[in-house]
Amino acid sequence: MKVEIKVPSPGESITEVQIARWIKKDGDYVERDEEIAEIDSDKATLSLVAEADGVLKTLVAEGENITVGSVVCTIDTDAKPVAKAEPIKEEKPKEEKAKEVKPAATAIPSKAEGYAAGTPSVAAAKMMKENNVKGESVQATGKGGRITKGDVLQSLQAPAAAQTAPQVREQRREKMTMLRKKLSQRLVAVKQETAMLTTFNEVDMSAIMNIRKQYKDVFKEKHGVGLGFMSFFTKAVCEALKSFPAVNAQIDGEEILYHNYCDVGIAVSAPKGLMVPIIRSAEKLSLAQIEQQVIDLATKARDSKLTIDEMTGGTFTITNGGVFGSMLSTPIINPPQSAILGMHNIVERPVALNGEVVIRPVMYVALSYDHRIIDGRESVGFLVKVKQMLEEPAKMLFEGNDPIKVLLHL
Repeated sequence: MKVEIKVPSPGESITEVQIARWIKKDGDYVERDEEIAEIDSDKATLSLVAEADGVLKTLVAEGENITVGSVVCTIDTDAKPVAKAEPIKEEKPKEEKAKEVKPAATAIPSKAEGYAAGTPSVAAAKMMKENNVKGESVQATGKGGRITKGDVLQSLQAPAAAQTAPQVREQRREKMTMLRKKLSQRLVAVKQETAMLTTFNEVDMSAIMNIRKQYKDVFKEKHGVGLGFMSFFTKAVCEALKSFPAVNAQIDGEEILYHNYCDVGIAVSAPKGLMVPIIRSAEKLSLAQIEQQVIDLATKARDSKLTIDEMTGGTFTITNGGVFGSMLSTPIINPPQSAILGMHNIVERPVALNGEVVIRPVMYVALSYDHRIIDGRESVGFLVKVKQMLEEPAKMLFEGNDPIKVLLHL
């Protein structure tokens, strides 16, 4: 019996997908629930699995666009796996075995042959030493395979000749994935459909780095995950969003939709393009829980295992260009959200502190926002709040308030 395998629906509003890669080839024997192909949509990549045991027959080529619900392959359940034949060891005649036992006499080269083969002349040896030339890089043309002075000169001239050789200019075309096409369309739409503006600030990362240095080993031992910067930034963002709810809102037609929760998207650079998985209700999570989710979601993104649900419904996004060495950038809003925070690399910079110039690890941060819904006061205030949370991490434990004032009930 032949079982038809159809393309499942990756999510609502998606009608067309693309066969990204056949994991199993035409004619392979597959087992039930085994992954046989990767399918790309304009939002995510999903796996196609075998629905029965049998021999696979592919009907669609890699890179071909197909509609959801189409049959892409069949599995012949009546076919059996081909048993691999064991290699037959040929028995050698006893006489040959006896001959193999006795080692053959090794011919000893004469002194003259050993001296001449690959040996430089006196002049060649001197030139090789002066120019740090290895014997294996010189092609010997002398009598008996001896290296001459001319051979060394030829070897020295070869690199110069290689530099003057004409370079081969090539071009390569590659079809855009559905995800990359959709991403490009969304990025252009954001620039055209929003009043995007970016504001900047700088953060002294000394306090965060000291906490990580002091507690990273204990944190790792207790929670099983490393203590990174992303968890601190996520917590700081959640506190700032409480103070400036417009940054956590979005425009819906002629209305503004506010959220009393923080579903924070974490931009991840995946092999097939930028993906933004969501950490749900991040304001309720501990640092360890945030770090674990960041690891899980980033791993899924790089393995193309993210689902549509894991990338849908975020209220705010954080992107970290610092991991690639970026000093400063203007991140693009992830619609329908209204703002995105850009992290950058940490560099030691001179800072004026109490009338003195000191060196501090500083990170530039950028907030891009939709000016239609977020005013300048709110955008600047939000970024200042994030800065305060990071430079005084104790405030995160007291919901953004000064711990001394909380202690004194002020």
